[in-house]
Amino acid sequence: MPIIVNLDVVMAQRKMSLNELSEAVDITLANLSKLKTGKVKAVRFSTLEAICKALECQPGDILEYVED
Repeated sequence: MPIIVNLDVVMAQRKMSLNELSEAVDITLANLSKLKTGKVKAVRFSTLEAICKALECQPGDILEYVED
């Protein structure tokens, strides 16, 4: 898939654990883990907004388009 999820990179840069982000964003650990590993087909803008707010980043920091 040409969309790469860099959530793990941004979390590492911010020194935030999956548990901490899960609590801050109010998303289940399982769903956040799936997003982090890129195993989701879609993400809601409200979820992306909450993640960006918690990590103090832009959507482009988390999502990247790479042409095949």
